[in-house]
Amino acid sequence: MSATNLQALLRLLSQNAKVPLATAMSKVKELQAADLDSAEKISKVKVDALNPIFNDDKICKQVLAAAKRSAKKRAAGDDAGAAPSPKKKAKKGDLLFAADADAAAAASPEELEAALELPSSDADEAELEQTVLFTNRAPLALAFVFTLLKYSMPTQPLSSRLSLAQGYISITSRARAVYLGIESGKSAEEEGFGEGTPSVFITGKEIKVLRRWGYVWKRAGDQLPVDGSSAAEKNSEVPDEGDEPQVGEDEQPALWALDLEALKKSNNHAPIVSSASHRSTANAALPIYTPQSARSYLLRAFDTAPPSTDTQKKRSAAARNAEKESNLGRLLRALDLLYQSWATILPPEDLDKRTWGWYVKVRPDVADGVAGWGGKNSLRLADILALRRQG
Repeated sequence: MSATNLQALLRLLSQNAKVPLATAMSKVKELQAADLDSAEKISKVKVDALNPIFNDDKICKQVLAAAKRSAKKRAAGDDAGAAPSPKKKAKKGDLLFAADADAAAAASPEELEAALELPSSDADEAELEQTVLFTNRAPLALAFVFTLLKYSMPTQPLSSRLSLAQGYISITSRARAVYLGIESGKSAEEEGFGEGTPSVFITGKEIKVLRRWGYVWKRAGDQLPVDGSSAAEKNSEVPDEGDEPQVGEDEQPALWALDLEALKKSNNHAPIVSSASHRSTANAALPIYTPQSARSYLLRAFDTAPPSTDTQKKRSAAARNAEKESNLGRLLRALDLLYQSWATILPPEDLDKRTWGWYVKVRPDVADGVAGWGGKNSLRLADILALRRQG
């Protein structure tokens, strides 16, 4: 596939179909292998043909609809895969807003956090060392950052850690896309969106955030701070109605990562406020990186290596998905063992600084530049375990 065709396909997925850029990149190779590497080809198939690639009915329908629109425009003389006119505003329903996020999957915070639980594994060290996965780089980086936040921001609930990790990956992916010429123009933040907004830094990237004042959840058993539970207990205190919550410098209420690119596309300049008494009116219009999208991405990203095409054809989609979930559980256990080994002697800021280097040492080998985007290769959990502190 030429660089031009690859860029057109990525624009179709990420801009027209509104598939997260990291997800779009990871699916390019699979679309190419299925001979679905253009809007015209995709527009001629049914949703069922896309399901083995995306494993998500909603995304499949979005991609098919976008492909049909692009193919229709090309037939009328427009450029295939061109981005929507900048004058056309995104529909409000296309964005996921902070006002609805906490209730998106459940009726209470406890139920939301429970619905977001990720697979776990009781595999011993010997089993982990023999495990070889098949994946691309973006979901592995997401898994690293997600695990890091368990130790660097231990008072954050699962939903917030997923949102923040997804925000980090999306920002990093866009910067890479601009560098390679796949995307162009200034970022939303460079254009002033989110100015004055609270932020956190994760492995050198500034993530704009929305404070979820008053969000109280039941802590999961795996969310224990390295240095005890006092911070969590303080964070669970509910402020009096109408009062501004008092949060220490090293403590944060639950957070959402703001999706400034979605905010830019919506042409929404709603103010971002920190006052508890005014948060419902302005912050309701702000799109966020949802924990559900991060969780879904992780669940479908880790195959067993080497993948056997003949075997996969004989197995049901449910069996393949179950295997991916098991693989994710093993990966998260290996990452947890890595961070546990260092957390007893390193402060959170040092864990943060080391995370990118650890990821680079174990990430799958792929081709350089545009050709490597979405490329998959083997990931040995033994390499992750070898990064643990010795002695």
